[in-house]
Amino acid sequence: MSSDRLPAASPGRPGGRPTLSLEALAEGIRSGSRAVLAQAITLVESSHPAHQARARALVQMLLPETGKAWRVGITGVPGVGKSTTIDQLGMNLIATGHRVAVLAVDPTSRRTGGSILGDKTRMQRLSQERSAFIRPSPTSGTLGGVARRTRETMTLVEAAGFDVVIVETVGVGQSETAVSEMVDFFLVLLLAGGGDDLQGIKKGIIELADMIAINKSDGANTEPATRAAAEYRGALNILTPASPSWQPPVLTISGRDNRGLYQLWERIEEHARIMTASGERDVRRRRQAVSWMREMLTDRLIETVRATPTLAQRLPEIEAEVAAGRLAPSVAVEEILERLAIVPAQAERA
Repeated sequence: MSSDRLPAASPGRPGGRPTLSLEALAEGIRSGSRAVLAQAITLVESSHPAHQARARALVQMLLPETGKAWRVGITGVPGVGKSTTIDQLGMNLIATGHRVAVLAVDPTSRRTGGSILGDKTRMQRLSQERSAFIRPSPTSGTLGGVARRTRETMTLVEAAGFDVVIVETVGVGQSETAVSEMVDFFLVLLLAGGGDDLQGIKKGIIELADMIAINKSDGANTEPATRAAAEYRGALNILTPASPSWQPPVLTISGRDNRGLYQLWERIEEHARIMTASGERDVRRRRQAVSWMREMLTDRLIETVRATPTLAQRLPEIEAEVAAGRLAPSVAVEEILERLAIVPAQAERA
């Protein structure tokens, strides 16, 4: 089937887009249809309960086709050159036969929810490649929701045959931790000079890194980048690495000039070989899957609380009492659970 042909669809609303069955969605994704993949991601992103139920069923259907891709997270402060680096790295990977999906996590974009046009403008060459797929994760203003959608989108693009999935953090702060907990390899891009040297240690970012790359190491920046790399190597030597099998390297690169990017990918491949051989990659993914389940359980419980009729009116009152200091948070939680019938009432327990 052509990569842009849609499988047979069930009738949708009159004059609207046909609604594909779950089987048709799964078939289209497996066969590499970009149109079906985009439609499935839109389903995953929807907050409508019926759409969420279909999305969960679709992800379950496609689970056997996932898990084979390399998952790489990339972070860095605004202006560090993430988009330029990803654009060039993606082109290098495509030239060697890879299929690359780029997912951008932006918890800061509360109003726009991310911009497909913006991402494609930032990665002009990669966005035009048939072997690449670029998609931002929309946000409702909460990082948890963004992370959930990104994980599910990752499942879809892997089932569609993309063997390298790059997750880019557009925002700052907790997004680094969220992304590091859904990938196999976490790359931190930094700049030399500008007062930024060693700031990553204060933020805890360095402890998450599987590799540090000092970007924009070109022209007059080459020597400062080399000095910054030496400083970070020294800093890493006093930190306990996350894995006993891997000491995070520090490289100097230029995404603009494509300098050091082939060496960068070679180190990522080396990391994959070492982690696979030691079994740490499988352990990491199993831990991530359980963490994902727990986060989704928390989200669903909160949604259930808000949707429960006996709590719809009482919940704002409970929150106001907690805020005013009249009700202890622990007692408030107990009342909520009692109203959900998750725990027995005090009188029954007594």
